[in-house]
Amino acid sequence: MKIGIIGAGNIGGNLTRRLTALGHEVSVANSRGPQTLTALAAETGATPVDVTEAAKDARIVVVTIPLKAVPVLPSGVLDGAAPGAVVIDTGNYYPQERDGRIAAIEDGLPESRWTEQQIGHPVIKAFNGTYAQDILDRGRPQGSTGRQALPVAGDDTAAKQAVRDLIDELGFDTVDAGGLDDSWRQQPGTPVYGSRGDADVIVKELAEASPERTSQWRA
Repeated sequence: MKIGIIGAGNIGGNLTRRLTALGHEVSVANSRGPQTLTALAAETGATPVDVTEAAKDARIVVVTIPLKAVPVLPSGVLDGAAPGAVVIDTGNYYPQERDGRIAAIEDGLPESRWTEQQIGHPVIKAFNGTYAQDILDRGRPQGSTGRQALPVAGDDTAAKQAVRDLIDELGFDTVDAGGLDDSWRQQPGTPVYGSRGDADVIVKELAEASPERTSQWRA
């Protein structure tokens, strides 16, 4: 499958490593230009590209950049994607340490709903509470006892299933975390954020989430 990854930090880099190893055709971009991705390309066989080319012909596009960088993505960054392309948002709002104040999120808009509005394309929220190293180290065959599970939220059932299938291929179970308006249940500060639990644990932690953002996660 053709997959585009926008962002080559910890999550983007390790997804590039795993997805290429699984045989996917991966294009990867960052804000500094493809010339800074030669080492990752040599390691993985991924194609380093400019941000404007990352989504070209991709069936799945992963946006894995700081929230403060989302509004300055190039206009039409997803225009070249394959028809019906699925966009995964891995982002988190870190107002105190990185992103500054985003009024709509402070007022209660789910983080991924805000990202969706900025890029003008529906998104599926996944990988946002996952430790980057776990992507490399904790994948297990389907049916393994205690297999780690990841929550996945989104409004499009088919798109969400495509993401769940990809995560299963990476070696993790998934839990349907509802629509994008429910995705606050997996934002920073919730019980599921950073969890390494199996599917039963993830279901329980999603149910225990509170919509009240604590002071640690507010501007």
